[in-house]
Amino acid sequence: MFRKKQSEPNSGYHIRLQPEEKKVQLKLGEVWQYRDLVTLLTRRTFTVTYQQTVLGPLWIIINPVLSSLIYMFVFGHIADIGTAGVPQILFYFVSSALWELFSFSLTANSRTFVTNAYLFSKVYFPRICVPISNMLVSILKFLIQLLIVAVLMTTYIASGKVSPMWELYPLLPLLFIQMAVFGMSVGVLISSVTTKYRDLLAVVNVAVNLWMYGSAVVYPVESIPDGVMKILVKINPVSEMMELIRMILLGKGEFDIVYYMAGLAVTILLFLASLVIFNRVERTFADTV
Repeated sequence: MFRKKQSEPNSGYHIRLQPEEKKVQLKLGEVWQYRDLVTLLTRRTFTVTYQQTVLGPLWIIINPVLSSLIYMFVFGHIADIGTAGVPQILFYFVSSALWELFSFSLTANSRTFVTNAYLFSKVYFPRICVPISNMLVSILKFLIQLLIVAVLMTTYIASGKVSPMWELYPLLPLLFIQMAVFGMSVGVLISSVTTKYRDLLAVVNVAVNLWMYGSAVVYPVESIPDGVMKILVKINPVSEMMELIRMILLGKGEFDIVYYMAGLAVTILLFLASLVIFNRVERTFADTV
């Protein structure tokens, strides 16, 4: 869209054509127009991640398996933290896969401008396509990990140790997307800030690791005594998403609809705010990166 800008009467008459400036820009329509590019970027990111590795994409399965075994030893045996009656390997594997869905979407996008500065400065396309492609990679990896979850659940369902809430299974795809979108939104905000304050990148991985312990990943919410600590864990949007997904998949959990709806509202607002800030920063990032 262009608008005409007429000069002052005493300065002579002329018409200037310039882009119409909008204070709030989401550019989601442009993303749809560039959907083929999003697909290409997703394929490229997934392929490059496992290039020049001996085991290749097998790491998608190996990482949560190793994490689950470590959690079983440290939290299940040494710390003796219960898993709400769910078999430990199943509880920790589901938790590890869900956390990786969130954390990969966050960390991969926290360096968007820094990592892609050369590409962004050479050719135009909606820059938000890159964070969306990273989020799609995290979802793709998670779907592969769900195959192992399905095998484990089949075994424990047959033995009567797990009773999923089958009637709520249609909600799972929306919850998975919500988890990934929340991670992408946080990562995009960090990326927008780090165009000027690069030292923030040094603490992202540490902050994500600390966030994990406050997100009911290695313990069920019901294992926390009532009080301030439990409230702090439940107001964390990741905790209620994690607990609801585990409750649907595994049939055990402590879920509070009020905390979840608050987390859903935070996710939506954060997503919209991250798009607006990201699109503003992309205009001038080349001067600061």
